[in-house]
Formats: sequence, structure tokens, C-alpha cells
Amino acid sequence: MKKFNSAVRVIAILAVVLVAKYVFAGPPLTNLEGVGGIAFNPLAYLADSGEDAGLKIDGKKVASKPRIGSWYVNLSDVKVDWTAIGIADTFFDRLEVSYGYETVNPENSKSIHKHNIGAKLLVLKENSFDTNYVPAVSVGAIFKQTSNVGAGSDDTGADYYGVATKLITSLPRPVLISGGLLSTKAKATGVFGYDKDSKLTGFGNIDIIFPLGLIAGFEYKQGADYSDWKDANYWNTHVAWTANNNLTIVLALVNAGDYKSTSEVGLGNGFVSSIQYAF
Repeated sequence: MKKFNSAVRVIAILAVVLVAKYVFAGPPLTNLEGVGGIAFNPLAYLADSGEDAGLKIDGKKVASKPRIGSWYVNLSDVKVDWTAIGIADTFFDRLEVSYGYETVNPENSKSIHKHNIGAKLLVLKENSFDTNYVPAVSVGAIFKQTSNVGAGSDDTGADYYGVATKLITSLPRPVLISGGLLSTKAKATGVFGYDKDSKLTGFGNIDIIFPLGLIAGFEYKQGADYSDWKDANYWNTHVAWTANNNLTIVLALVNAGDYKSTSEVGLGNGFVSSIQYAF
């Protein structure tokens, strides 16, 4: 309960800034690691606040206004509270820089603290070459450091990824589709430390955009398979409500693998809530 109250305080602090004027909300969210994406995964889209928002020099936009997000994850099967807060900003309409902080609180063990520093480069803008079918394509890296990882694992590591994202508008409702490849050394995203070797995994998202600011979707993240450690595959189903041009609220059900499995490391089922903010 103490950890939950801490998460509530974080959300309350974020809510204070609602008195300001904002420009754009909705995807990409600031994900659990601070990167512009959904919950687990990055999107190719940058954490941008729109053409007319941010710092301009000689009429050219240098920096966007930032996005911030907080997350609370309750993994009831393994009795873990997981909270995160992140911030992301975009420079020159091409480079996203982000920071995310996570604290993972098992019921009868030491808290784990994780820091994530991210950089994402937009290689190809959506609908380039005067088309309506080319996806946005980005590459990125996330440098991570984790406390209390225990013996046998490194406490630092890095993820590298490539991702393509496309908003399809020719269907009855707009549909956002995204997928990519991730090179990682992280065990359970880095919560349990980092392996010596990198493994290539896949990830994907699909979200349908409904009237009244409602979004519903599905997210998948493949678990890495190291020589002495195999992560479970993660997935979630989520709904989001973009209340106005600034505020997005997210609720999700997450499956992080069978926590009783002897062949892979799973963290069980749980629920997720998030509040997101676009300045």
C-alpha cells in the first residue's frame, strides 16, 4: 500500500500541470522506459508536440515541448508493485531524447531501481515520397542501469531497435500498426539485470482509434532466450481515453508469462494504469 500511495502522489503531481495549455495528446505515449511508444514497445513516431509548439530559432523548430507519463503496474500473481515515470522530447523533428525511471517493489525483497536513457532517430517520415503508404521508420537505443540485480548478471546494458509505424486511414476507423526488432541483453526488460550476450526479439502493436478520443489496442513483446535464462513473452490489451489535447489516461490488462513455469521466467498477470501528458 505504501508503494501504491507513492504512485498516486506521482500522478497527482502530474495532474497539477493541467492548468497549462497543451497542443497534442495520444500516441506515442511515454512508455514504461520513458520512450515514445505504447507500454512495452517503442513506436517509430517521435514524442513531438506539433509544428507550432516548442522552441524556434529563425523560424525553424529546434525543440518540441516535452511529453511526460507515469505508470502503475500491479502484478498480483507475484505480489509486485511496479511504478515508472518518464519524459521525452524531440529536437529538429528528427531526434527524440528520453529518460525513464522505474522502481519495482516485490513484497518480501529489496526494491529494484532502474534508469533508462533513450535516443530515437526518425530515419523515414510517414508518407514520404508523396505517398500514402510509406510507414514512419526509426532506429533507437536505450541505455539501462539497474540496482540489486544479484550475482551472475551485469547491472548495465543497452537495447537497440528498429521500428516501423503506420496509421491506416482507409478503413472504417483509423488503425495504427507498428512492429520492429529489438537487440537486447535485458532480463525481464532489465529488472533482473543483463546477460553477456545479445538476443534478437520481435515486438508489435495494433490500435484502433474510435470517436470521442477512445483508443483500444493490443501489444506484444517477445521474450529473449539466453543460454541460462528465458523470458516469457509479454502481451497486453489496453484502452486509452484522450480527454483533451493534453491528457491521455490508459488502463490495461497485462500477461507477463506463467509465473509457475519452470522453463521460462514469467511475472504473471496484472493490471496497468497510466496518465500521460503532452505539453
